[in-house]
This record gives sequence, C-alpha cells and structure tokens, in this order.
Amino acid sequence: MNGVASLHSALAALLDGIPARQVGSAVERLIASYRGDTPTEAPILRDRADVAAYAAYRMPATFEAVRSALEAFADAVPGWAPRDHTDVGGGTGAAAWAVGDVWGGKRPVTVLDWAEPALALGRELAAANPALRDTRWQRSRIGAALTIESTDLVTVSYVLNELTAPDRATLVDTVAAAAQSVVIVEPGTPDGYTRVIEARDRLISAGFHIAAPCPHSAACPIAPGTDWCHFSARVSRSSLHRQIKGGSLAYEDEKFAYVAATRLPVAPAPARVVRRPQIRKGQVLLDLCEKDPALHRTTVTKRHGDLYRAARDTDWGDSWPPPSAESAEG
Repeated sequence: MNGVASLHSALAALLDGIPARQVGSAVERLIASYRGDTPTEAPILRDRADVAAYAAYRMPATFEAVRSALEAFADAVPGWAPRDHTDVGGGTGAAAWAVGDVWGGKRPVTVLDWAEPALALGRELAAANPALRDTRWQRSRIGAALTIESTDLVTVSYVLNELTAPDRATLVDTVAAAAQSVVIVEPGTPDGYTRVIEARDRLISAGFHIAAPCPHSAACPIAPGTDWCHFSARVSRSSLHRQIKGGSLAYEDEKFAYVAATRLPVAPAPARVVRRPQIRKGQVLLDLCEKDPALHRTTVTKRHGDLYRAARDTDWGDSWPPPSAESAEG
C-alpha cells in the first residue's frame, strides 16, 4: 500500500463511528483559522473532536503538498536521504508521512507541536505505519522559545501563517541553525507566498542554497505585489473525505507555496514551470522561472520533436526540460 492509500486507511479507521456531520461542523470552524487571518499563540486544535476534524479535512492535502515539495527537493539532491527528520508544528504528522513516502525506510522522527490532542492523534495514526511507530511526539511551543536538536531535515508546513512576524523570523533562524536541509510549505495564496519569500531570504542569509522550486538562489524575479509563485498538488478524496467536504469529485487540487533549501551541494532544476501549461494545436506554452533569474514564456511546437512530446506531458511545478528531452535536444 502506498503512502496516501495507507494514510486514507488509517484516517478511515480513526473516524469509524463518528458521524460525518459532526466532523463537518468542526471543519467549518477550522477553515477560517487555517486561512491564517488571525495569527495566534493559542493552539487552533483544542480537543480530540477538533483534531479528528482537522485530520479528515487537512491531512490528505497537507501530505500531497509536502510530498510534492519534497520530491522536487529530492530531485535536486540525488542520492541523498535524511538520516533523521524533525517536523516543526507537525500536528498529526502529515509531513512525517510524506517524508517516509519520498525516501522510504525507517529513521528517527520527532514531531513538535503545542497541541497535545494533535500529538496524541498523530501517535495513534502512526501505529498504522511501521516506519513511524517509534516517532517521538513532543509538546513544544512553536515560536520564540522553540529549541531544536541538530538534524538532517526539518519540515515546517502550514505553520508560519499561525505566527506573528517576529515569531516567524525567530522560527526560521532557529531551524536554519539546527538543520542541514529545510522544507517550508505554506498555503498557495499571495500572503502564503510572501511568508515563504521572507523565509527564503533568511535561509539564504544563513548560508543555505535553494534547491527548489527556484532554479537559483538569487532574488525572486516576481515584483512584489504583482503576482505570486505557487503550485498545485492533486489530492485523491476518499468517500469519507468527499462526505466531510461536501464535494462529489474524486479529487481536489491543493494550492501551495514552498521553499526547499540545503547546505548540501545542490543541482536545482534548469528551469521550473510556474503556471499550468497551455496546450494548443501544435504547440505548448510554458511559463518558466529560469536561472538568470528571470520569468520567461517559451513556446514548444511540433517541429521540436521529442521536446514537444515532453512538453505535452509536463505539468505545473515540473522541472524543464526533463532530463530525457534535454539530452535529446543536445
């Protein structure tokens, strides 16, 4: 069973017997909180009912967004795998599941969060995943007082939106001092992108190299306030997930912004597709972030042969050109 199927199975077992309507009403209250309108030091997940609602509502989407970011990071550091992992503000552990899905195997994992009910439920879910059964679930206030032991990889997913600006800065500095590699994921909104760029700048100042999504460690070429960089991950919905969310489709698309940075030698993408490709008759339009750094639209037509076929299979967020097409072109 793959990672997402295993997670869906664990969630279904967890929620067995709880009326979907009850979970759905808690979800409605949580949606506004997780859009980040009100930074707060108080845990958003207050009790088991909140945590169960959160797990059903958010874990599959968080898992897919973090996994997408981690896969792009893994492509930029081929042959490397984290020996250990710390998930800051990890709640019920979606990022820990994603790390295991990308790199496989067992490693020491620590999940830090202030909400004890989230940690308890994360521990319960992890019992279904052999790689996570020995995970350390530690209650810790996420903010200025946070301490992190030295580790290979730190993930921080959907956390910065809950913090004040000073606490965000302190958290990124703390993570940078402890980790060899850092992956930060935020909602794919203009505000989420702004928080990611702030974190990206601090990581670069701390000596990190950007592995993804950017093909460079220079300043972002997007003029502030004109646009924002974000990506999309396809999330498969279980029947329970569809019932809770009130949707009929078997999938949804999770929009997210992220940065993956490391002190390791890095081979970032030659360019990154930063918008959904436009496929037209005989041509594909790709919006790219390039190494220059610059944003550029390129048109790939049938006369490009293998490159055109590769462009038709290329998705938003992918590296461009794919290695096979790059070698064919050369």
